[in-house]
Amino acid sequence: MKKKLLALTILSVVASANAVEIESPVVKKLYEKGIITEQEAIELDKKEKKIFINHAHVERKDSPKFLLGKETGPNMKIRAFDNPDMYVKLGVRVQATFENYKVDYKDPTKDDVNLWDAYLRRTRFEIGVGFSKHVSFTMDIRNDKANYRDKGEQKFNVGDAYLKIKKPFGTSLVNFKFYRGKIDVSRTETVKSAWVIHYDRPHVADEAAQFISHNRRATNAQVYGNWQKKIHYQLAFGDAVYSGKFKDAKGNKLSSGDIKEQDYFYGGKLVLSPIPGWEETKRTETYFGKGKHFEVGIGYWRVPKIKYEDPNGNTHSIDRTLINYEVSAHYKGAFIQYEYFDFDGVVKDWTSNKVGKSNGWYITGEYVIPQAYYIAPFARYEEWKRWKGAGDYKLKSTIFGVNWYLRGNTTKVGISYQEDKYGKDIGDKKVKRIKFTSQWFF
Repeated sequence: MKKKLLALTILSVVASANAVEIESPVVKKLYEKGIITEQEAIELDKKEKKIFINHAHVERKDSPKFLLGKETGPNMKIRAFDNPDMYVKLGVRVQATFENYKVDYKDPTKDDVNLWDAYLRRTRFEIGVGFSKHVSFTMDIRNDKANYRDKGEQKFNVGDAYLKIKKPFGTSLVNFKFYRGKIDVSRTETVKSAWVIHYDRPHVADEAAQFISHNRRATNAQVYGNWQKKIHYQLAFGDAVYSGKFKDAKGNKLSSGDIKEQDYFYGGKLVLSPIPGWEETKRTETYFGKGKHFEVGIGYWRVPKIKYEDPNGNTHSIDRTLINYEVSAHYKGAFIQYEYFDFDGVVKDWTSNKVGKSNGWYITGEYVIPQAYYIAPFARYEEWKRWKGAGDYKLKSTIFGVNWYLRGNTTKVGISYQEDKYGKDIGDKKVKRIKFTSQWFF
């Protein structure tokens, strides 16, 4: 009889624990053993939830529910118990590509290419620390394009590495970044690569990323801010171009010789959200069918002097200017983005060292279908005239694809077809690429 009563008591306690929905495994076990009362269990469970929410963040609270759960991060944030303004953020980003790459040359003397390739487009470990309410530091260690073509395993290097001072005067109008932070030479280049629609950004935008400052994040100082999310600005100056990415209009590097002298770059970006209720709250290309925004922007960036030595040993001095125009909008599942670039200070080729201009643009869009488990068809078209003048220097690129957001940007897969046409003076070829992509971001 005593055994029966004990069994019934335990079953009653367990049933009651399930009824009050105690989530903490420790509190639940204490309650099931009868060590604490139901009310004590509820209060302890609430306290533990509060501690967890305040001090360790993983899933995004505002994320939709995807097939594999809610989107995370970016990164896992762990706050200190003795000072919640201090924290550590840890994260990883892996983007993998399986690709068929074909090159069809119009010149019959050149052999066409048909390559099957598999590589890690991006492999990154991210870390951030909060020193106080206003000061934090963010950086990542990366090994991008590991096993790409015949490049082997590559080496790790530092990507972002910036100190941020947020709202030191108590207003969003003034914030600071120092060291390796992105300058906004292009909207798609500024958007985090985990949040872009297609892993490989437009050719013309990638050129903008090298035209003023190496990888648009060579060591610099920035002041930036916004007014009620309607007006955003960034002003910056810092280290300019890198000789390894210093190319002529044909795409050739400065094979011999070097950059002898150069000034700091300087410039800025202004972005406006003129429609009430359509403000841009963050730079991203993925919205998952939620909200709306509309913005227009213009950027101006300049390097006053770059002195370099050509392959013949002659020294030349040029200046560079980049003007960037952008428009982007989304309404629920529909997203569209357009950018135009004006380059001044382009070297036609290293043999003549003639200096001129270049311009280009792209348009991209995506439509997310939440009812179809967040499948999202997308497309992009691009034109870039790499030299404004005589000759055929035009590059045209077209992409069609489908992304499937299994857990937002935390887990996604995709397939795309890309076709690039190069003019007679920049290769005279057609490149076709079919890609199977995946991303794991935490």
